[in-house]
Amino acid sequence: MNYNKKNIEELNRLSIEQYKTVKKLPIYLVLDNIRSKYNVGSIFRTADAFRIEKIFLCGITPCPPDREIEKTALGATKSVDWQYLSDTLSCAKLLKDQMVFLLAVEQTFNSTSIINLPFNLPLPIAIILGHEIKGVDDKILEMVNIAVEIPQWGTKHSLNVSVAAGITMWEVVKRNIDKIDTVESK
Repeated sequence: MNYNKKNIEELNRLSIEQYKTVKKLPIYLVLDNIRSKYNVGSIFRTADAFRIEKIFLCGITPCPPDREIEKTALGATKSVDWQYLSDTLSCAKLLKDQMVFLLAVEQTFNSTSIINLPFNLPLPIAIILGHEIKGVDDKILEMVNIAVEIPQWGTKHSLNVSVAAGITMWEVVKRNIDKIDTVESK
């Protein structure tokens, strides 16, 4: 077995110009008052990796251009489309009016374990991620189609929001991998 690392050319990465023209998965991220610029940058970077359609930065969520966001985004703020909206509730209503399925990542009494996330989730879908301490706003939780919880078995009761974003993006993407033109499919 050959486990030699690939060099940058062998990774077959798209340029930003190419990335802007390829088909994206109809998955949106809604960042509900995320405080940390580093978390925002990390979410951008993961969104780029999974060809997410767009990120909505809401409320106090910091926006590019910003040096601290770029430190973790590594240029993904230039490839991933994004929009700032001052109110997360308005963003959720806008998406719901456009028939976007709303999925909140939150620990609730009726949340579904991400282990049991259905494979027939409708697209387009918006993944809503909440404030690092307060979580997703209660008024938004009243609107969502499903709340998803990531199981944890340690002493902490939460994950970093950028980690939760990555796990959730992957779970949604892998259920729709047939809808994206990947390098592996060529």
